[in-house]
Amino acid sequence: MNDEERRIRGYLQAQGAKLSPADVIDKVRAAMADLRRAALAVPAPRFSERPAPDEWSGDEVMAHVVDAGRHFGDQVVAILDGATAPARERETATRTAAEWCAILERDRDALFARALAADPRARLDAAIEHRMFGPLNWREVMLFMRLHDLDHAGQLQKIATALG
Repeated sequence: MNDEERRIRGYLQAQGAKLSPADVIDKVRAAMADLRRAALAVPAPRFSERPAPDEWSGDEVMAHVVDAGRHFGDQVVAILDGATAPARERETATRTAAEWCAILERDRDALFARALAADPRARLDAAIEHRMFGPLNWREVMLFMRLHDLDHAGQLQKIATALG
């Protein structure tokens, strides 16, 4: 883990310990709103177009965000339910920005409802492995989703600028 990854991990741990699940969810929802604005800023007829051969299209970015959200969200729910996260297939369909945002919102609403119903201190010893930040508890993972959304909102803003 490099210094930047350690800094981010420290942020996730500190904020995860300090913030209530409702506060975490508010932060994730705000990041989702930024992501939505950025996705909708990409010209609709060009949403599946890559701005450069080695860059993602808006469609690919949103498919990734939904996939990652499901991957981590399923693990959070599984931990809270004392179960095993289900296997999922990756998203491969081409969709509009609005369609992707609706899917993400539906997925996250279910996750948020489950997290709000949980004891805020429940199962904090159970770890979800992140390839860059190591083991995180469910509250830290939800904060990671916020950072992930914000990172990809910035990527979508660049795509919108390049294609607009």
